[in-house]
Amino acid sequence: MRRAEDLGRLLVVVRNSVMIHHFKMMNIPLLAVCLGLAKSAGAFSYQALPSGVVNLSSSAQRDVYTMADWASSYGVQQAEGLQLTSYDGQDYFAATQQDIAAGTCVMYVPNDIILSSVQAVQEFGGTLYDAENQLQMAGLQEKVPLFRLFMKILHEYEKGEESPWYTWLNSLPRIYNTGASMTYACFDCLPPYAAWLALSERQNFVNFQKAAKFTSLNEEIVSNVTVLKWAYNVALTRSQEWYGERYIAPMADMFNHGTETEAEISYDENGNCMVYATTDVYAGGPLRVSYGDPTNPSPLFASYGFLDESSPATFCKVMHMKEEMDALGYTFADLLFYKDTGEVSPQVYDVALYYVLKKSDPGLADGFCQAIMNGDEATKSQYHDQYWQYTKEEMQKHVDGTLRDLDKWSAKAQSYDLNTHPRVPLILHHNQFVKETFVNVKNNLDYM
Repeated sequence: MRRAEDLGRLLVVVRNSVMIHHFKMMNIPLLAVCLGLAKSAGAFSYQALPSGVVNLSSSAQRDVYTMADWASSYGVQQAEGLQLTSYDGQDYFAATQQDIAAGTCVMYVPNDIILSSVQAVQEFGGTLYDAENQLQMAGLQEKVPLFRLFMKILHEYEKGEESPWYTWLNSLPRIYNTGASMTYACFDCLPPYAAWLALSERQNFVNFQKAAKFTSLNEEIVSNVTVLKWAYNVALTRSQEWYGERYIAPMADMFNHGTETEAEISYDENGNCMVYATTDVYAGGPLRVSYGDPTNPSPLFASYGFLDESSPATFCKVMHMKEEMDALGYTFADLLFYKDTGEVSPQVYDVALYYVLKKSDPGLADGFCQAIMNGDEATKSQYHDQYWQYTKEEMQKHVDGTLRDLDKWSAKAQSYDLNTHPRVPLILHHNQFVKETFVNVKNNLDYM
């Protein structure tokens, strides 16, 4: 275990906050430092407050700094210099005002205030059985942990200010741009892969909405689509999967995504959350974690509602070749176009050639498939050399067609009224990212 020569004091630095927690430890393993904080954290007990639920109006302001004080009072500890920052009052992120060394424990969140699917099972017992059975019948068994967290959020929302988590709930975004929040008009303006991912999130939400009717939630909550969709988005975008379960650690959920990360979130056997710096971070720099595959922004776009412009690549959009992709054992993450260089991952050429051969000569297609499955690179290369012109023509046809479609989809999006379709700017931004990538790929193909 890496040892800290001098971790010094941990100072909770949050804008306008004067709450300071400190301790001094010398030559103590970092994990022991984080775990040691639990001893000084007060038990997380509920404080009765006047009734009232979180205002989910799109105009409601996020009260993030009150939440930070709330978290501090219940044992959340932060490294000296770490603070929450916002440029617009809507999106907040963790950054440091002091140098932080790699390996430093930058945040500790005690299990008392962590929401989890495990906790939900203990709290609700068998009352979720019928609802979870509905999800299983819909083929969503793997979404059960997320559903349990969704239900926990709804129950706390229902308690209003009497919920121990009210202050945290009141700090969360009201507006989301996830696939679950999009409309069919939005899907019509997206490339097929992004539209499919976004529509899948919307369908997942609809199944959660149906399943919620089989729970003990009151009718006002169950029939309120705005509340249900908000709770779904909170559970989806702010939770982490850890050994098959879902966890939300308040304050640790404020770390933004980055293609290149500076921090990593983990949980110990007692359910406490620790965030460690994975690299040296200099004053003024952000601390970001990974929300998913950094090489392909479309899944992040659908699940989290933002475009990762730092992503180096995007799926090549050959949805019409998905059968061939599956047959060769590839995934969407393998078939990439690189944005800045216009390079194409080798697997894309494999799928394109297999697609061409299947249409023209199934026997040749089978031989090519076997070469790939057997790892016979020499034979595979012979196929590519012999039939390169056909592969190139198929790729050019796909790229040129997609570029025409992107212009058409974006023109349609621009015709929408922003008052009724507020996600149009994000969709246009996404389509432009894809277009720039495809233009670079086209330039390379045309000169091959």
